[in-house]
Amino acid sequence: MAEKKSRVNAFMRATGKFRWVFGPAQKSGVDHPMTEENKALLKQREAEASQWETVTRADGSTYIVPKKQS
Repeated sequence: MAEKKSRVNAFMRATGKFRWVFGPAQKSGVDHPMTEENKALLKQREAEASQWETVTRADGSTYIVPKKQS
């Protein structure tokens, strides 16, 4: 009796065929300069992130808390 292929194997085989036909999903390089819009967005995200600090528990889990004001 032939072993039945799982749905995961069938999905992976199908997506492998799509990749062979259409190529990889990501094709842009990372060595191009940032646009002004992306620079502004990065600056905004860094400002938002600077108000938090990461705390690591003894079990290795992490969470963020507001930074303490000095």
